[in-house]
Amino acid sequence: MAHLRIGSRGSRLALWQANHIAARLQERGHEIEITIIKTTGDKITDVPLAQVGTKGMFTKEIEEALAENRIDLAVHSLKDLPTELPAGFELAAIPAREDPSDVFCSRLHASVEALPHGALVGTSSLRRHAQLKALRPDLDIQPLRGNVDTRLRKLEAGEYDGIILAAAGLHRLGTTELIRQVIPADLMCPAPGQGALAIEIRIGDAATARELQFLDDANARATTTCERALLTALGGGCQVPVGALAEVKDERLYLEAVVARPDGTKLLRESGVGDDPIVLGRAVGETLLQKGAGEILEEVYG
Repeated sequence: MAHLRIGSRGSRLALWQANHIAARLQERGHEIEITIIKTTGDKITDVPLAQVGTKGMFTKEIEEALAENRIDLAVHSLKDLPTELPAGFELAAIPAREDPSDVFCSRLHASVEALPHGALVGTSSLRRHAQLKALRPDLDIQPLRGNVDTRLRKLEAGEYDGIILAAAGLHRLGTTELIRQVIPADLMCPAPGQGALAIEIRIGDAATARELQFLDDANARATTTCERALLTALGGGCQVPVGALAEVKDERLYLEAVVARPDGTKLLRESGVGDDPIVLGRAVGETLLQKGAGEILEEVYG
């Protein structure tokens, strides 16, 4: 059996993810070692993510460790990975996906719709900000950085009336007490790849690839490939106001996507059905560009 070294960020959620994959590999008799690596995104905590502007800010240093053979595989949140991996790397597995939804968390309020006029809501995601503004233009939306525990602490301390988080992280950590509403995708379309893990390895490391193959889930691979193809077609990175949710129904792929102006004044929606994830993702992305998505994204990059 192999001795495999896993690279991971150091947050409680990242370590849950790394330990989850480690446990699956240990069940097969492998010896596992986890190496914690601090990334650019972990170091810059006082600036909204969209303003940091660094591609792969939660993955770059981990990929450097992979390239230098200090680790054998990296476990990421797939939504943190740029759609184009740097040369020399590949995704060996995308395990079965957790719920991709966004959730509304609050101490006092039952839903986004139930928030009082002018309520203070925390999120550092442009995508969430834009869709919230489209839904409730009156809300005061302020930046919220930090890991899941830090964000929940700020909510419990009364710094915000509500915050928006990914369902997946809260489910994985077992911290679901403050979830008040699972926000439907037609109100808040999730980030491409949200809820999915990605296991990255060096191209050509056939031995590690072989040991990880059992973790790859066909539906998770198809849906996230579709969502990431859409993002590629739009020329988007991780921190743009783009939502995408692909689902497998009756062996076909259904894709819903949104591009929104950050202030919520313009929101473009498109959907499609297909069999090839990349073809479908690109087609829906092209249609959104024809509707004016390029101008919105140009404003954001500008």
